[in-house]
Amino acid sequence: MAIVINVDVMLAKRKMRSNELAERIGITTANLSILKTGKAKAIRFSTLELICKILECQPGDIMEYVKESTS
Repeated sequence: MAIVINVDVMLAKRKMRSNELAERIGITTANLSILKTGKAKAIRFSTLELICKILECQPGDIMEYVKESTS
C-alpha cells in the first residue's frame, strides 16, 4: 500500500503504549493494531484528530505516502 502508517514511531517518541493510546481515543486495541499494520482501509477524521491530539503531532507525522515501485 502506498500509505504507510507510523503510529508506532510516534508512540515510541512519546513513550506511550498502544493499549494506552487505544483507551484514550476510545477504540479497541485490535482496531488500533489494524491501523498500525496498514491493514485499515480508512480512518475517520475524528479518530485521526484524537491520535494527533494525544500524541501531540500532525497527521503527516503518522501517515506517509510512499510511491510504489513499478518493477
